[in-house]
Amino acid sequence: MTPPVSPPPAVPYGSWPTPVTSALVVRAAARLGEVAVDGDDVWWSESRPGEGGRSALVRRSAGGAVTDALPAPWNARTRVHEYGGAAWAVAGGTLWFTHFADQRLYRLDPGADGPVAVTPEPELPAGVRYADLTPTGDGALLAVRETHTAGGAAADVVNEVVRVLPDGSAEVLVSGPDFVSDPRPGPDGQLAWLQWDHPHMPWDAAQLVVRDASGAETVVAGGPGESVVQPTWDDAGTLWFACDRTGVWALWRREPGAEAEVALDLGRDLAGPQWLFGSRSFAVLPGGRVVLAGDEALVVREPDGSVAEVPLPGWPVLRYLTPDGDGVVCSAGGPTSEPVVLRAGLDGSTAVLRPARDLGLDRSWLSVPEHVVFPTEDRGAGIGEAHAHVYPPTNPDVTPPAGELPPLVVMVHGGPTSAHDRTLNPEIQYFTSRGFCVAHVDYRGSTGHGRRYRDALQGRWGVLDLDDVAACARYLADAGRVDPARMAIRGGSAGGYTTLAALTLRPGTFTAGASHFGVADLAALAADTHKFESRYLDGLVAPWPAGAAVYAERSPVSHVDALDTPLAVFQGAEDAVVPPEQAEVMVAALRARRVPHVYLLFEGEQHGFRRAENIRAALDGELSFYAQVWGFHLPAGEGIEPVTVVR
Repeated sequence: MTPPVSPPPAVPYGSWPTPVTSALVVRAAARLGEVAVDGDDVWWSESRPGEGGRSALVRRSAGGAVTDALPAPWNARTRVHEYGGAAWAVAGGTLWFTHFADQRLYRLDPGADGPVAVTPEPELPAGVRYADLTPTGDGALLAVRETHTAGGAAADVVNEVVRVLPDGSAEVLVSGPDFVSDPRPGPDGQLAWLQWDHPHMPWDAAQLVVRDASGAETVVAGGPGESVVQPTWDDAGTLWFACDRTGVWALWRREPGAEAEVALDLGRDLAGPQWLFGSRSFAVLPGGRVVLAGDEALVVREPDGSVAEVPLPGWPVLRYLTPDGDGVVCSAGGPTSEPVVLRAGLDGSTAVLRPARDLGLDRSWLSVPEHVVFPTEDRGAGIGEAHAHVYPPTNPDVTPPAGELPPLVVMVHGGPTSAHDRTLNPEIQYFTSRGFCVAHVDYRGSTGHGRRYRDALQGRWGVLDLDDVAACARYLADAGRVDPARMAIRGGSAGGYTTLAALTLRPGTFTAGASHFGVADLAALAADTHKFESRYLDGLVAPWPAGAAVYAERSPVSHVDALDTPLAVFQGAEDAVVPPEQAEVMVAALRARRVPHVYLLFEGEQHGFRRAENIRAALDGELSFYAQVWGFHLPAGEGIEPVTVVR
């Protein structure tokens, strides 16, 4: 007889032993960035925590050889808008890039010993920055140039479209708007670009402008209440772009001599908010085909207007679509895979050019999210429900203890104009494999659900997001899925603001929290932040400084007398978006009120942690904090150093 198989042992939630350690989370981790095709070569960028967070450039030749095209210490990363993107471009084997240390443009020619500086050294360190690089084919380069002054005031920063010549000199092509992006040369001497002005963000009101060879300019689309992203020319002179005039970011086109018109509207957003330069959610192929990112599929619009889908099972998240013959190369990911570089043919063929890390995990360890829609307070928004992705506790080696419910971690994305990314995130699995339930909330104001849902947060940040994170937690507790006495909220940046505000303005739902570089003082953020976001809160909260009373009402620092929930705070010492002073105000209040707390300040880190050792310290520190607050033991054998909880 076959001996009976013993059931896995029952282990308290939070204490489950797991191979998903912080070391695994960062081990050889590389955040995949833009993808490019140059002849038979495929290039991509990857941010490497193990190398201090530098952005390396990698080239895969036609023969399959993969090499670092840009060895250390070169770092292809721009600080334009502080969030960067499109810091490099390649054409004919020649690489152009912005080096992070000095923000100058460099060029690396085929066969050269190393990069050479193209633009002169600025008078102010990193005072002249370049992004959205587009080679023009004549040895020159189009770019967005951002110029800073010694005074450092956001109002003095100048953004322009320039043409950089091989000798490093620059010709200004577009100047005057507060912001510009996506300079794209078209046929017959045409130039297309996007522009917008304060107080709008690009997803609020961005215009698509075309200038012909005579200098005459035409606004093709966009303006108040309408956003345009990703302008792209095809070989026939048709200009393609995504516009949300219909209520979602749909595909539009403007043929030569005609008005712009909708080319494809699937009733859902086909693009996302322009936080970074260089996003590409569709690709225009020779012959007039347009390929768009679908949900586990490529959506193909034929020249006659017909639409077909090419299934890509397991790949619901597709980014940086780039034409490659009769198909595309892109970044692809899903709930059970970190991003890969994928070549996908329209005949259904696929080839992984850059695989994901081998995490050494069987799929039975991976928690797969469930999309839930839950009720919430309307408050005049006209929408009384919100969305979340719920990851259940998952561990094949243990049995949940009888009569016990798992703790909940509500995760809040940054932005706030953003959304949860369904690509496999080892940080989420770090918690679910230990017995936590994780809910990632797309509160009203998040993207991916159309303009009406996105605009619901206008004037209501610090209201609707708080309603929605609390409503999600209560929804799961009422359904008997989580322990209402052990519910935490965590987030970074804008998600950190929602975390802090939920604990001070909506106390009673959560029994612990973790803020990663979170906003504590809305007025300080409005008065002293970088140019790109310096008027962001005019729409989300109220015009500044006229609405100062609203800022005070919704700022966690104004309500520290209500802060009695244990809190862990993690902050970068060189954060220019949310300065350390904001974190330290909250920590001082916690100390004065004798509320259990942890504060870790990381030297050398900016907005978001990039160094492996700091990512590990923050993750393990947060787990240790929850263990001490909620009274469970950390799994043995990991060597997690307990943080000191100040009481």
